[in-house]
Amino acid sequence: MTSTSHRRAIAVAAFLASIPALAACGAGFDANTNKAYAPTEAGVLIQDDGATRSYGQNGVMISQAFILGPDSGGQIAAGGSAALYLSIVNRATTPDTLTGVVSDGQEVTSVKLPAPVPLATDQLAKVPQATVDGLKQPLLGGENVRLTFQFTNAGDVTMWVPVIARSREYATLPPAPSPTPTPTVSPSATATETPAPDSTETPQT
Repeated sequence: MTSTSHRRAIAVAAFLASIPALAACGAGFDANTNKAYAPTEAGVLIQDDGATRSYGQNGVMISQAFILGPDSGGQIAAGGSAALYLSIVNRATTPDTLTGVVSDGQEVTSVKLPAPVPLATDQLAKVPQATVDGLKQPLLGGENVRLTFQFTNAGDVTMWVPVIARSREYATLPPAPSPTPTPTVSPSATATETPAPDSTETPQT
């Protein structure tokens, strides 16, 4: 093969290798490698009215939202819990408060927010120790869970929150705490004791 033919073969091979990437870019948000909430990145609150896309809603900007899934190759069993991580910025002119998080019951039974989260104006707030509980299906990583965030002033804000595998930059994050086992009571501890005879009784003759 001449040097010219060799260079041409390399160029053709490079072009063929680039076709999948070009197809993914052209497919927009429906492409597996270019979804709005890909499994490898945290979700961001995006408002889309069909004509324009904007970051945030009702003065609230959720810059990071994800559910921490299992370690790579593992799963969180149905009925279990997973940690919910949130970063929120309040862009309104007055303070606000995140008072609760609820689900539609399709993916999880409930969401636990330990306490209301105050949101000062133009300050980043991170929500600690929130969990999604009562998983309807095992979590593997890559799923999306629809959650509604309830704010005092901004009202209800709903978004799809991605489940991210606990690996790479997420590997050091703590998962949801394991449920505290219910203590078992020994049968002997609940047995009814026979009362001793009353020593003050007068013996019968």
